[in-house]
Amino acid sequence: MSAATPPSAVPQPRARPYHTLLPIASILLAACDSGTQSSATTDSPGVQVVTSDPFNSGATCRADAEPMLTIGDEAGDDDALWFSTIRGMGLLSDGSVAVVDRSSAEVRVFGPDGIHRLSMGRSGEGPGEFSNPWFLWVLPGDTLWVADYRPWRYNVFTRDGRFVRAAQMMPVYPNPSRGGGVLRGGTSINTRTTYNTRTDFSVPDTLIVEAHDADGGLMSTLARVPNRVEGMTTKSEAANLVLTPLFSASAAVDAMGSTIAVGHGRDPEVRLYDEELRLQSIVRWSEPAREVTSTHASAWRDRYVESLGGRDSDRWGAIAEATIDADRPVADLFPAFSSLRVGTDGRLWVAPYPRPGEEPRRWMGFEPDGTFSCHLERVPMSIQEIGADYVLGVQSDELGVQTVAMYRLGGPQSGSP
Repeated sequence: MSAATPPSAVPQPRARPYHTLLPIASILLAACDSGTQSSATTDSPGVQVVTSDPFNSGATCRADAEPMLTIGDEAGDDDALWFSTIRGMGLLSDGSVAVVDRSSAEVRVFGPDGIHRLSMGRSGEGPGEFSNPWFLWVLPGDTLWVADYRPWRYNVFTRDGRFVRAAQMMPVYPNPSRGGGVLRGGTSINTRTTYNTRTDFSVPDTLIVEAHDADGGLMSTLARVPNRVEGMTTKSEAANLVLTPLFSASAAVDAMGSTIAVGHGRDPEVRLYDEELRLQSIVRWSEPAREVTSTHASAWRDRYVESLGGRDSDRWGAIAEATIDADRPVADLFPAFSSLRVGTDGRLWVAPYPRPGEEPRRWMGFEPDGTFSCHLERVPMSIQEIGADYVLGVQSDELGVQTVAMYRLGGPQSGSP
């Protein structure tokens, strides 16, 4: 393992949120510091709409070339240094890192030096035990909220590993939430899906975004977002495989601190709510050409065939044939983004959708007021948490062995687009 001076203590975010937008009155604002022009408008109930043009901005945020902390990269007898499947992590106020390991059903806490300090939880169905630990959020006072299913619930621990209580979703969620998080006051944002007919790619499912209180009781429905369409072709029906159109978009939800972010990948915008569940602002941005061509579809199919070792591979079969079926619908436009994340400092981070045959585009950061901040230079890991001055995530080697890594993150710097 390796360690360095930890980043600054995690600041608590400011807030934001998916309502029907009312008529808008224009109020032009100044350009943001990153060099891209931003404008804002306000509708009648005071919801601010901020529009930016990130792709004409060269502002970047860069992480150091080497991680300031790695956990799990050193051989030894301590089983806590080996991870099976990392399902979540978060930075504590003193620079320690809490990590959820799914197979061992534990939360492990490592100091700023990378040394294992303690573990909490175990496999089981009793108090403080996990059926299938999933995600983790660090609340003020370093209280740890760890999601678990089935059914979906949260186990709450102190930073020293003492189990406090469980917050069971009511009504019961039999399946895990596919987005959301826990706000600083203990309100959790959870999602469930209502599925429609899956045969003809015509009617979208609905993602229902709900807020639950600190005990798991339902407070309100925040949004109902048309999610994605599904269906079957002749080949996929024979393979018992439900498909979505190639390059189709879906809804995304995240929550952290006092901010809730809701969006759908088809639109270059994200709606931000505050911890009182009020829509505060809408972040919009211009997008380069998004048209999907037959060349894109062919490139995706070719790459899929290659990933399975070719049609003569033992891995090839009816499911693979159905996946690349020419009868599978193809979206007209690429999604504007594939995922989003609220940073611990209140910034919004949006991951552009990867397009076949093109270099991966960089995450886009927006300030809490909605103005564009910077493009995040690529970090060699799966990002789990972004703070004001750090990026935390999972790295995997060629054998699939996972380690935790934290990189120091610099602020926006100007440059050429």
